Amino acid sequence: MTMRQQVTKSGPVGILACCLVALACKDTAVAPEVTPDQAPQVGLAEQLDSFLTATVEAHDLPGLTAAVVHDGEVVYEKAFGVESMDTNEPLSPQHLFHFASVSKPFVATAVMQLVEQGKIDLDEKLTTYLPYFELADPAYREITIRQMLNHTSGMPDVEDYEWSKPQTDDGAAERYVRNLSGEQMIGLPGAQCVYSNMAFDTLGDVIAKVSGQSFEDYLKANIFEPLGMTESDFFYPGTNETLRTSGHVWDLGLTVSEHYPYNRPHAPSSTLNSSVHEMTRWLQVNLNRGELDGERILEDASYDVLWTPTAQRGSAGVGLSWYIQDLREVPTIFHGGRDTGFTSFVALIPGENTGFVLVSNYDRAPMGALRDGLIDILKGQEPDPPLRPMGYDFAKVYFDEGLESAKSFYRQAEETQASAYEFSEGQLNSLGYSLLGDGDILGAIEVFAFNVELYPKVGNCYDSLGEAYLANGDEDLGIENYSRALELDPDNNYARDVLQRLGAL
Repeated sequence: MTMRQQVTKSGPVGILACCLVALACKDTAVAPEVTPDQAPQVGLAEQLDSFLTATVEAHDLPGLTAAVVHDGEVVYEKAFGVESMDTNEPLSPQHLFHFASVSKPFVATAVMQLVEQGKIDLDEKLTTYLPYFELADPAYREITIRQMLNHTSGMPDVEDYEWSKPQTDDGAAERYVRNLSGEQMIGLPGAQCVYSNMAFDTLGDVIAKVSGQSFEDYLKANIFEPLGMTESDFFYPGTNETLRTSGHVWDLGLTVSEHYPYNRPHAPSSTLNSSVHEMTRWLQVNLNRGELDGERILEDASYDVLWTPTAQRGSAGVGLSWYIQDLREVPTIFHGGRDTGFTSFVALIPGENTGFVLVSNYDRAPMGALRDGLIDILKGQEPDPPLRPMGYDFAKVYFDEGLESAKSFYRQAEETQASAYEFSEGQLNSLGYSLLGDGDILGAIEVFAFNVELYPKVGNCYDSLGEAYLANGDEDLGIENYSRALELDPDNNYARDVLQRLGAL
């Protein structure tokens, strides 16, 4: 069943059209006429502003930009915060961000263009196009282009993107592919859906060899330029320096990332540089099934291929790169991205001819909550209020006053401010790993130990504590905690591997 067949105007999302009346008229001097059912939706832009501002403040986001399109119009476009904490330059919707894995649907679109031209067959073997492609497992010879696009190729994921030593030369893509010969497959082609950035990076070389252009030049000439996305680029050195943003990470406090996430071999999987302003063009051309302002980048029928689920990853169907799932009871086609310093999300709701894009220059931005809140607002519902991550304030008290004060703060907040904070085992785990990475092993142990006290039935907490004990040279306590982690979560293969390596299994 295709996405076109799945989506109708009925159901909860059907009110989107009337909800967006206010957005479309937000800049007019005369208020639109509305029915009583529509009246509460007047001021929808203000609702979006309020929700996004509250989220920025609750999560200490350095920057966030957002845009919404509906019925061929950009009905909302806004920037919050700064492009870098080092400069404090205000963000605009035109600023360029690293969109991470939102890059992948662009790769799928480029492949489908070449399919339409008869230059690629989705069910042909990868080695037909790249005879030098080789993995350690001989099953690599059976990998098809379609399997690479829907994450069923059996190829592993990338372990190190080497952002700290980027390559920029024209030979980087082919060189990367040729260096994969020692990589082991994680399964037979077509057997399971396991996310692989490596597969998409290899597809970039396929596009280059089949088209006779570099991957970046092909995307620019055949997608960006026809759509008027003149500042967008997969080649970071070619981007407009005045529009660049800096990524932000948490390293014992919010800070500008030391490295921008760019390395040319990983351009196809990860290095789209664009703005929400230009990404509205991408939203519109996909909602129009390939055509925008007289330019057609894909045939209508290609969307039945892109948006038909042929694999399953968790609760989402997987088409060719795109995910297909009901989000907040709304049939949605989407892709998200997260990388060093950046988070992003792009969503299409074809049944309502609506789409939106969100991107932040902070890799801890709560993109799931932002996405859900935006959909709720577009449905005419109140979004869940943003919760402040407990880890932020716990860390501040910890560094200012010590562990015991931080523990007291945590316990008191649980009792008196439970509705204001996000409490989860991951909150203190992040602090613990930051301490571990900074060389404060004893500090990491005390934070991980408190997390175990808080979440005694969560295996991952013991896993982290065990890692810290091993880093401190205490093998017995390391084994004890890894054993408890495996007892609570028998699928924790990392804990199992550590215990086997230590001779404890």
